[in-house]
Amino acid sequence: MITRRALLAPLALLAFPLPARAEKIGLGTISQYLNGLTTVETDFTQVNADGSISTGKLYIRRPGRVRFEYAPPDDSLVLASAGSVAVFDGKSNQPPEQYPLTRTPLNLILAETVDLGRSGMVVAHSADGTSTRVKAQDPDHPEYGTIDMVFTDGPVELRQWIITDDSGQETTVILGEMQKGGSFPTSLFSIQSEITRRN
Repeated sequence: MITRRALLAPLALLAFPLPARAEKIGLGTISQYLNGLTTVETDFTQVNADGSISTGKLYIRRPGRVRFEYAPPDDSLVLASAGSVAVFDGKSNQPPEQYPLTRTPLNLILAETVDLGRSGMVVAHSADGTSTRVKAQDPDHPEYGTIDMVFTDGPVELRQWIITDDSGQETTVILGEMQKGGSFPTSLFSIQSEITRRN
């Protein structure tokens, strides 16, 4: 199975509508945007470190919860909640691989409060006229890797991220049209509920 430890990791931007020449979006504006995301539901396309491609459905409930449902024939599942990440292998009856959410750079945008102005967090901030890219890391643990986020403006929208994990492996996640502000049951993100269901 393709490891998904990098998930929570370039590839040219896939096609999506872009505004005419956009200015670089400020870190304060991006922080405000991320803090305003409470729930998100969207389709996603994932480009793995080995070049393979996966698709599926993504659910986010900030702070601290995310669910990646992979489409067949993969049928894997990645959940984050209660400070942990669990990777369920769709082809295995073994318990999920688990590790702390803080060890993945995705934790930076799932945090209760996102502050990209924090010293040492942003290591690159650039614009190419159509999008703004921000590369961030945990200032206290840069060895955990980075998240490279791509935003468009008018209004601000997160389009994709690239996680580079602690082993240097890259995983790219391209987001579809985001549905925001919905209501998800806590059980959707419960690692223990999923373990019980699979048993």
